[in-house]
Formats: sequence, C-alpha cells, structure tokens
Amino acid sequence: MRPFGLFLTLVLLAVPAFYFFPLSAQHNSSAIFSQYIGVTALIAMGLSQVLSTRFRILETLFGGLDQIYVLHKWLGIGALAAVLLHDTVDAELDGLGGGFPFSDTAETLGEISLYGILALVLITVITFIPYPLWRWSHRLMGGFFTMAALHFAFIEKPFANNDPLGLYVLTFCVLGVVSYIYTQLPTGLAARHRRYRVKSVEASGEAVAVELALEETGIKHRAGQFAFVGFDNANLSEIHPFTISSAPNNERTIRFTIKPLGDYTARIQHQLKVDSVARISPAYGHFEYRNSKTPQIWIAGGIGITPFLAWANSLVEMQGPVHLFYCVSERKSAAHLAEVEALASQHANLHLHLIESAVQGRLTAEGIRAAADIDLDRTKVYFCGSEPMRDQLKAGLIAAGLNRRRFIYEAFEIRSGIGIRKLLGWLLTKLGTNQRLRQVLRGQN
Repeated sequence: MRPFGLFLTLVLLAVPAFYFFPLSAQHNSSAIFSQYIGVTALIAMGLSQVLSTRFRILETLFGGLDQIYVLHKWLGIGALAAVLLHDTVDAELDGLGGGFPFSDTAETLGEISLYGILALVLITVITFIPYPLWRWSHRLMGGFFTMAALHFAFIEKPFANNDPLGLYVLTFCVLGVVSYIYTQLPTGLAARHRRYRVKSVEASGEAVAVELALEETGIKHRAGQFAFVGFDNANLSEIHPFTISSAPNNERTIRFTIKPLGDYTARIQHQLKVDSVARISPAYGHFEYRNSKTPQIWIAGGIGITPFLAWANSLVEMQGPVHLFYCVSERKSAAHLAEVEALASQHANLHLHLIESAVQGRLTAEGIRAAADIDLDRTKVYFCGSEPMRDQLKAGLIAAGLNRRRFIYEAFEIRSGIGIRKLLGWLLTKLGTNQRLRQVLRGQN
C-alpha cells in the first residue's frame, strides 16, 4: 500500500470528527459518538465501492490492484464493526424537533442494511463458501449500501443535509452509489474487456497453459501483471483473475497458466476448447519486471512461477545476476520447466535452482543463501507463492540481513480470510452485548 493512499483514506475518515466535536458540547456525547461512527462507516463503504471500479488512477494513489483489494476488504470489515457499534450505542438525540420526513422508513432501511452488510461480509471472509455464491451475493453489497445512504439522508440528526458535514457525507454516498451502478452496467467494467480467441490448451506439469490470439484491439500489459478472464463456454463464463505468464510480444498473443485448484479451474483443463472466445480485462498489478544491475532472487512456489516466466522472457544481458528458486513437490509437477531451463541456458545471468520438496525438503533462507552466494544487503527478493511459505522465508531472510523493504511480493487474493473463528466469536459477543445493552437501556427508561 502506498503511504499516500493510506494517509488519504485515514484523513477522509477523520474529517467528520472536526464537525462532530463541537456538537458533543451541545448534545449527548455518546449519541454524537454513535452518529460519528455511523458516518465513518458510510464513508468507508462509499470508498470501498469506488475502489471496486478498478479505475487506473486508483493504482496511482494506492498501489497495485492487489493492495487495493486488501484495502477494499478492510474498509468493509471496518465499516461492519463501525455499524455494529453505531447500532449498539444509542444514536437518538432529544430536542431535534421531530417530524423528519420518512424518518421511520429510514430507521427500517438502516436495520435492513446492517444485517445485509453483516451477512455479505461474513460470506466474503468465510472463504470456503463457493466462489460463484460469493460473487453473486457480493453484487448485493451496493444495494445495502444504498439503503444505508438513504438511512443517513432521511434520519433525524443534529445537522442538515445541506450543512458542510451533511454535504461531505452525502458526497461519499453519491460516489459509492454511482460506482456501484457503474460496476453492474454492461457499459461499466465489462465494456473494458477485449475479445481474444483460444489458440491452444496444453497441459504443463500440474497446470494447463492457455494461449490466446488477438481478435480485435487487445490489451497492453507488462511482464508480471494479471488480468480478469472469462470464456464463452457456459461453464466458464465467470470472470477470474490469472497472472499473464507470457511477456509482451510482437504477435500480441497472451498466455495464462492455470493450476486446477477449484471447480472452475478444473473445468478449464477439461472443457475449454480451441477457438473458444475469451474476454480479457485490462492488465493490473505492479509486480513487474524491472531491469536492474542489483542482484535479484526470484522465489516461485508452484504455480507462482507464472510472473517469473514473463520476467525471464524479458531479461536483458546487462542485468545483474538473477537466482530463480522454483519450488515444486517433484519435477514432473513443474509447469513450463523445459521453457524455464531453456531460458536459463540462454541467459548467463539467470541461474535456475529447482527445489523438489519430496527430494530436498522445503526451501529455507539458509538454503537460499548457500545456493545464491550473494550479499543480501545488496539484493532484492521477489516472491510469488503461498502465504505460509512467504512468511517463513521473509522472516528468515530478514534475520539473515535482508532489508525488509527489499522483499517484494504481490498480496493479490480476491478473497481472503481474517481468522474466521475469532471473527465469529467477536460478532456473537457483540450481538449479545447489543441485546443486553438494549435491555438495560429499556429498564432505565
């Protein structure tokens, strides 16, 4: 995440505090706090909807799309926590005059949006829920956000909608709703997809390589980027992100190398046919090949070889030494191994280290140091693989002298959990507290 993008997000969320602070001297402070929390939840949800548009300027502000999706996820989770807190702490204020138009309807919309957002966030972080169900249900998020926006617009509050604070919050409401509509319309995200045709479908180790030929104006990409892909086959029409495993070339072909890790990817291997039509989004991501005389270590865990394939095809001889550690369970499972070996033989500065865990055991930081025999102080490490492997190697290499800012990876997961048992425990506790607090408040009244 780029520091500027994170700082900008925090500032946008904090701005309402400037307006709410004086209100706390005029009204019940707990109710004002509850309203402030509710407003920050709306702003967070509005920002989250804007991030879903994948506009290019967002990568300029926040970093690669992988980082944007991380921010998108945590904005959603943070908004859910804020909404639950807003619902727990009584936000009603006396002396507002009453009689606000549609205030009762606004209350109902707020309740519906609360439980709808709660359900959808849970579906998102419970990663064993099937992807098609998640993708379909996630489209409803904008609808519940719209209800929350209407709740804010018509609810009783200690300021008017045309006051600076009201206009500020409504701006994010409008931006969020417009962004949601944009992502759902055929003229939105889908309109930016380009048409390709499947040129070949070939098994490669435990993966399948799908090469696509250009049919019309194609996409531009840099080595290491990824794109969202869907096919005209009824069983393969879902849009999924895959790394482009080929470097830019004169023929303008594009290759995706896909490992069957789920139902959809397994169907690609068995049902995708030559001449099928594919639709590809613009390329995203900042995990890109950069020519440098600085020594580099590339670590690929299994199908994580895909960006490094594109990088290796972009190598120039002037670059400093590159040590590619390709980690697989056994040699026969390695995708594109013959191609990688051929590239290593063509480029004197590319050194291939095939790590077969079934024979040699798992790769360690000590193993990297011994095989590469380069000064970690001057080295950049690029990683693509599983999170546990990443965390282990990163910790080991940093302990061995690598600057943590020189360990570079792409955090892209369109869905990722957050420790679901802890989350469920927290939510159950929170909802129980909600009910008990309401009982206490009713007793006091």
